[in-house]
Amino acid sequence: MNASAVVRRGSADEQDFLRRLRQARKDAGLTQRDVAGRLGRSQSFVAKAETGERRLDVVELRVFARIYRKRPSYFLGE
Repeated sequence: MNASAVVRRGSADEQDFLRRLRQARKDAGLTQRDVAGRLGRSQSFVAKAETGERRLDVVELRVFARIYRKRPSYFLGE
């Protein structure tokens, strides 16, 4: 992978991903606390994921997608 393919913090791609992550939760009618309970994690984990302070790995993204009833590709804008 060349360096230009890396998603930079604060980039438009990252901001779009984070917007989709927040919107999917809201569309599902869930609070960050609701999602945290389903994940078995803290509310701050969800908050940090939604602000980009904590990046999600592929497995975590799949779990969020299941909770929100979205395909993982939705979060990637595909």
